Amino acid sequence: MAKDLVLGIDIGGQSSKLGVVDADGAIIEQTVISSLQTELLAYITDLTNAIKELVAKTASIGTVKGIGIGAPDGNYYRGTIEFAPNLKWSYGPDGKPTIVELATLVKNFTGLPVTVTNDANAAAMGEMAYGVARGMKNFIMITLGTGVGSGIVIDGKVVYGHDGFAGELGHTCAVPGGRQCGCGLTGCLEAYTSAMGVARTAREMLASDSRDSLLRKLDPESISSKDVYDAAKQGDALALEIFQFTGRLLGKSLADFIKFSAPEAIVLFGGLTKSREFFHDEMIRTMEENQLSFWKGKVKVLYSSLKDSDAAILGASALAW
Repeated sequence: MAKDLVLGIDIGGQSSKLGVVDADGAIIEQTVISSLQTELLAYITDLTNAIKELVAKTASIGTVKGIGIGAPDGNYYRGTIEFAPNLKWSYGPDGKPTIVELATLVKNFTGLPVTVTNDANAAAMGEMAYGVARGMKNFIMITLGTGVGSGIVIDGKVVYGHDGFAGELGHTCAVPGGRQCGCGLTGCLEAYTSAMGVARTAREMLASDSRDSLLRKLDPESISSKDVYDAAKQGDALALEIFQFTGRLLGKSLADFIKFSAPEAIVLFGGLTKSREFFHDEMIRTMEENQLSFWKGKVKVLYSSLKDSDAAILGASALAW
């Protein structure tokens, strides 16, 4: 008997991951495409071709009934991506991020109904249904990737706010008067604790600190967070300090986030969490140091238990049922 299936898509700054999901939450087939295109039509063409290939591959198992998409700055109410600085194909003729009618575009190309949400909201939904947040009704999901996203769950429901954009915790101010962020503000958490933020910290510390470092062997402008991780694995003192600095800023912000929603847990997700051995202890120490007494030691900090982007794919797919 043919199954009803849905398709979940996780759009990230570097790549987009797609998966066909059944009613039990099993990802039957998945694929990955680049998100680095600079033209909207090129990206939509690649995305919809990948969708059609997955639909064809799973046709013998069942019928894909709809598509759910988690995307940076995705608006659940409008089906749009709005002013996403990390997606170059979403830029307008003036060279600035603009509004992309994503749901309409994908529906026109595929003929399937499409629902869009913020990528971190999708990850939160996936984690709540299938991961470490299963059974929780109050938690915050923080995604540490190309940018810093967040999904806030209160009483078992994702918080969208009146306009669909609630939960932009990556753009709260971590350093007053600090770095310019891609969103146009200064000092945002994203400018420091994303993968790109870690690379920026590395360049700044290399310029201001005279210590020997493995990172000095690299072109400063091409240094990535993975380069910092690789150096830290070899005991490089400067690389270790970069992650300590990152952990302090993240811990302070987590303490602030706890104050407004009293979550049972904060769940961290995304590529940068692979470096947690170098920032976790400092993050927790700073979080507790900046916490009100009645929350000290009570809020768990957990890491996603789902493989790679499965949380975001599964959460996005849940929109399509």
